[in-house]
Amino acid sequence: MTDAAVPKAASSLPSASSLWAGILRGEMGLAVGVVGIIVLLIIPVPPMLLDLLLAISLTGSVLILMTAVLIKKPLEFTSFPTVLLVATLYRLGLNVASTRLILGHGQEGSHGAGAVIAAFGNLMMQGNFVIGVIVFIILVVVNFMVVTKGSGRIAEVAARFTLDAMPGKQMAIDADLSTGLIDQDTAKQRRKDLEQESTFFGAMDGASKFVKGDAVAGLIITAINIVGGILIGVVQHKMPIGEASASYTLMTIGDGLVSQIPALIISIAAGLVVSKAGVEGSANAALTTQLAMNPVALGMVSASSGVIALIPGMPIVPFAALAVGSGYLAYRRALKAKEPKPLDASALAALAEASAEPEEEPISASLAIDDVKIELGYGLLTLINDLDGRKLTDQIRALRKTLATEFGFVMPPVRILDNMRLANQGYAIRIKEMEAGAGEVRLGCLMAMDPRGGQVELPGEHVREPAFGLPATWVEEALREEATFRGYTIVDPATVLTTHLTEILKENMADLLSYAEVQKLLKDLPEGQKKLVDDLIPSVVSATTVQRVLQALLKERVSIRDLPQILEGIGEAAPHTASVVQLVEQVRARLGRQLCWSNRGEDGALPIITLSAEWEQAFAEALVGPGEDKQLALAPSRLQEFIRGVRDAFENAALQGDSAVLLTSPGVRPYVRSIIERFRGQTVVMSQNEIHPRARLRTVGMV
Repeated sequence: MTDAAVPKAASSLPSASSLWAGILRGEMGLAVGVVGIIVLLIIPVPPMLLDLLLAISLTGSVLILMTAVLIKKPLEFTSFPTVLLVATLYRLGLNVASTRLILGHGQEGSHGAGAVIAAFGNLMMQGNFVIGVIVFIILVVVNFMVVTKGSGRIAEVAARFTLDAMPGKQMAIDADLSTGLIDQDTAKQRRKDLEQESTFFGAMDGASKFVKGDAVAGLIITAINIVGGILIGVVQHKMPIGEASASYTLMTIGDGLVSQIPALIISIAAGLVVSKAGVEGSANAALTTQLAMNPVALGMVSASSGVIALIPGMPIVPFAALAVGSGYLAYRRALKAKEPKPLDASALAALAEASAEPEEEPISASLAIDDVKIELGYGLLTLINDLDGRKLTDQIRALRKTLATEFGFVMPPVRILDNMRLANQGYAIRIKEMEAGAGEVRLGCLMAMDPRGGQVELPGEHVREPAFGLPATWVEEALREEATFRGYTIVDPATVLTTHLTEILKENMADLLSYAEVQKLLKDLPEGQKKLVDDLIPSVVSATTVQRVLQALLKERVSIRDLPQILEGIGEAAPHTASVVQLVEQVRARLGRQLCWSNRGEDGALPIITLSAEWEQAFAEALVGPGEDKQLALAPSRLQEFIRGVRDAFENAALQGDSAVLLTSPGVRPYVRSIIERFRGQTVVMSQNEIHPRARLRTVGMV
């Protein structure tokens, strides 16, 4: 048994050929590169190989800078913190390798550490190593004190504010998803981007410390090379102190320069990446759009350049050229701004419609009733056009789409009108011309709510949220960050109105499902289901009966999207009963899978509160009437006792975090529901016939 296991384990190890193939494909390139950097710290490197590695460092830093300039948003370069770490370690490895060559071969002359270091040293020194040292120190100070320190501070602040804003952004995504502005896939992608953004800026905050440490290490290594090189040259190789100083200083400055220039370039790239938050497009396009598009600003640049050119002693040519160039650009921008923008197809159609001669509206048009109407006060008319880029009309359109997906039929169009009799920032929602809800919002403010149901402890106007009656507070926009930090739910005025409209539409779905809507639903069924409609209507049941069944389902917020299943249930029960109540019960039994799924808890089980045998018997004995026309005749005292029991049971379940359903026998379910809907309209009442065989039940109480 043990012997058989050995070959199997050995066969799982990668072969040499597969290992080299992985390296060539780049799968292990990063691992090999990191190991190579460690090797640079230990094994001496010949001057020719060092020249090649230094060339790679220079060109690689330019590649990183160009990538940082051309990306449209920071999340396109999420690997930058890792690149920053690897590049810093690579330069430090090169510093160690070059230090070994400088100290070991400095007596051979300026080319002892390679041609690249010698070339940079001669370029910087220009025959005077004092000037070279001063210029090198200035470069290091610029990198360390200005670029690195600034980009590190930006990364630190960006990381802190990104983490602080995460809860608010998550709630905004949830609000857009609940109102239908985005679908589930878009919400998932936005959450993923938000997580990547917080991780990226957090990593950049830490990675910026590598750049800072690299600059400090460069200074220390340079000082060690100069002092150590002079000591080695004078003491060991018996060189004159002047010759040793010139030789070792030249190579040290060249080495420091060839490492600090890539460090400065990568520091600039880091600053560009972390300072790009909120700027759309690549850096060149964004800067051109924001700096060179205002003719007034360009005109002031031209005037100031012209004035400076006239100052005695100032060179006229450069300032005059700048004045002429910026003045010409300002003139071109001003002319372009005056050009009329071309109209698109929709604008042309609207213009043609407006220019047409209006026809007199017939008197019969005044008899039409709007199914759903929103009346806005004068101060809320801006909601129709735009509010922070989110139009009320767009939210309502998305709401109708969401309700169609959730409940199975398209809500009637919503008409929006102004009403001067309403409060300035008030609104009213009407269903079939009757007021179904009203409220007020505050433009320029945000509604803050405590998810636990408590009062918001922020300065502002304390009100009641119009849809659910929860305590809320209108706060200033400036308090958004503080409210988010405290865990409050933040919504804008348009979302408050849309949420109120959503609840009103759900409460009135049965009334909005007209005969014409039912006919449209039947007509839009797939071709394979048309035969079912032809066999059922009107030979078995009428279209009006189908409408009443669908209305009864919507009244209990049961989706009618699975219309073929509902029609099959009606066709199965219709030959045996003419009662709409019994037809609804038969249909609900066929929709058992849907009902159990839509009411399941977070653990996947259906939380239920059962009706005791005593109450089952009491309801059964209270049913009076012939045949199927039964009525519930329960004594008022017993009715009040039942209501108290239901309230206590559901309140106890709510304290445990469960949104339970009431489970009854099939015979009494309609009558129990008719009582409960009067004081707990959203409570779901199901019968045993509606429990799907594969559903998991979890009892949380009993009435």
